[in-house]
Amino acid sequence: MHELIESRWSARGYDPGASISVHDLETIVDAGRWAPTWGRLQPVRFVVGKRGDDTFDTLVGTLTRGNAGWAPRSAALILVCTSDRPDDPKEHTYAAVDLGLAVAQMSLQAVAVGFNAHPMAGFDAAAAVRAFDIPSDQRPLVLLAIGVPADPATLPDEIRERDEQPRSRLPLSEVAFAGQWGTPAFGERD
Repeated sequence: MHELIESRWSARGYDPGASISVHDLETIVDAGRWAPTWGRLQPVRFVVGKRGDDTFDTLVGTLTRGNAGWAPRSAALILVCTSDRPDDPKEHTYAAVDLGLAVAQMSLQAVAVGFNAHPMAGFDAAAAVRAFDIPSDQRPLVLLAIGVPADPATLPDEIRERDEQPRSRLPLSEVAFAGQWGTPAFGERD
């Protein structure tokens, strides 16, 4: 597996003093722009906030649940939107796939330039639509935090404990099948 994929993880304990250059932030967003897209539709759009600017502060204001406790420490927040055309079920479905591909590429680019990316669903999409005057044919699906992991000793216990949990995934034998559902496609390995 490529080193960028293997080292990618979603931290919560960001260093609130770390910043990101406009250049690095632009390369991360540009990686999303270059993601594969169904039928050359290119439905993905981005609202980009860098800590200290009004866009960032507005995005922080949309955070819900536990994300409001850690995500404001990130260096940047990127709201990722895609087309919302329920009248075209194929576009509606594949626009969401395109968004997922964009977020994945942005996450890997973040690692490549020395940052960490954490995709979140815990934000108020309706509030984001109102705040940024997002057109009705667009839907915000992911809020991506970009930051630098902090020294664990500086983090609140609950964030440090979550960040220190081992990263794991189900074994391939439980998720990749051949012949019929449930028959492992590959030999025994994790």
